Amino acid sequence: MNFTGKTAVVTGAGRGLGFSYAQALASLGANVVISDIGADKLGAGGDGSIAMQAAKTLSDQGLNVIGHHGDLSSEQGCEQLVATAIEPYGQLDILIHNAGWVGYQSIEEADATFIGRAVDINIYTPVWLCKHAWKYLKQSAAARVVLTSSDRAMYQQYAQPGLVAYAAGKMAQLGIMNALSMEGAQAGILVNAVSPVAKTRMWGVTGEPENLKPEWVTPGVVFLASQHCQDSAYVLRASNGQFTATRFVENPGVDYPVDLARVKATSAEQVARLWDQIKAC
Repeated sequence: MNFTGKTAVVTGAGRGLGFSYAQALASLGANVVISDIGADKLGAGGDGSIAMQAAKTLSDQGLNVIGHHGDLSSEQGCEQLVATAIEPYGQLDILIHNAGWVGYQSIEEADATFIGRAVDINIYTPVWLCKHAWKYLKQSAAARVVLTSSDRAMYQQYAQPGLVAYAAGKMAQLGIMNALSMEGAQAGILVNAVSPVAKTRMWGVTGEPENLKPEWVTPGVVFLASQHCQDSAYVLRASNGQFTATRFVENPGVDYPVDLARVKATSAEQVARLWDQIKAC
């Protein structure tokens, strides 16, 4: 694949998965803006050296990369990141929102600060980034947006206690993906999501993992960011070098919203009697 002449912004790219995405895109010719606030594992604090050191590492390899340190929880911060890409490169073709964090808090201990941090990075940030990137993406011949979800949110069997804020944010990005895939269709802006599994510092891993390596997720994200991808509103699950794509698809025969083409019931008692049939639809 060749990304020469394309400009990409990757959030949370100072380490882990984001760094792997940025490195791959830059190696394939893209101009890449590495954005990272340098927060801790709970999304708090900031270290400006993280993004700058990551950018220097790739620049020293002869790649066209610049670093960005900023708080993306505000609209102003997101607007500034987009400007950081436009000022030197004059265009924006690829937006990958990878930044996030995993924090556990039981529902009985839920507090506004903790939940707000999850809402900021998972809901407000992608919305503000797309708001200010949109006019430039509309000018691109192959505009691609890649958001980030999680199997921990999508599938009940993988859910874990204490991940309410995390799961809410990751599911929200799928709603954003669906809405923006429709909004961007006429302009050719394709919006997809990745649901990655990788052993990074979020797992408490500091060395090189034997499996679930971040770089084994990267080929899927590079594909979603490329002109080879011609689909929108898909979730690409990626784990251990394996990939499967899924999406929300309506049942056949439905005339939404007037006819779900499924089981009819006129009372709660009837719903109860038909419950097994309703679940099977």
